[in-house]
Amino acid sequence: MLSILKKEINSFLNSLIAYMAIIVFLIAIGLFMWVFPATSILEYGFADMETLFSMAPYIFMFLIPAITMRSFAEEKKTGTIEFLLTKPLTDTQIIIGKYLATVFLVLISILPTLIYYFSVYLLGNPVGNIDTAGVIGSYIGLFLLGSVFCSIGVFSSSITDNQILSFIIATFLCFLIYEGFSYISTINVWSNFSYYIEQLGISYHYASISKGLIDSKTLLYFFSVIFIMLSATKLVLGSRKW
Repeated sequence: MLSILKKEINSFLNSLIAYMAIIVFLIAIGLFMWVFPATSILEYGFADMETLFSMAPYIFMFLIPAITMRSFAEEKKTGTIEFLLTKPLTDTQIIIGKYLATVFLVLISILPTLIYYFSVYLLGNPVGNIDTAGVIGSYIGLFLLGSVFCSIGVFSSSITDNQILSFIIATFLCFLIYEGFSYISTINVWSNFSYYIEQLGISYHYASISKGLIDSKTLLYFFSVIFIMLSATKLVLGSRKW
């Protein structure tokens, strides 16, 4: 598994994909936080980072699929997937290695945004007038959200040998699982079940953890979605033996 992890990280770092994804993410978040009047902290005058944590999921919906789309699709297209699967590695080790490599890139993308936190911290009146506990919870939620999107992207890449198709499928699934259930729950046919349908979506749990409410149910939800998507990936790879 470690060999796959190192190989994938080196592959990302030796291409423009990783660097472009990180740069685009930081620039986009920076523009929303400091430049665009509708979302700029300097415009509405509150020392918080709500802009970052509300906009990042939508940026991740496009950037993470762009990173993960090559995970298995490229291997299938070039024919190296067969060579990879004949190595003394289990399907689970291969999947987890590729998955952790993409999670590593997400973490690398998030870490530089701490500069924004310290900027807001210093701009507060008085200095330090920011809900640090809430920010920590939001960062944990954002990392878990990115980890879920990575698992979706890896799964999407495993079902096709076309990287563009993988990107489209992953983007759609990320949006569906993040916002889809919230929209579905608003349809006036579910009666008392609408509340439970809303809880199936990531946005419900992400909003909860962003308030600093880190409970076992929320963590269990995120880890369950990751487990389901990686298990589905393993099922797809295992289908070659049928």
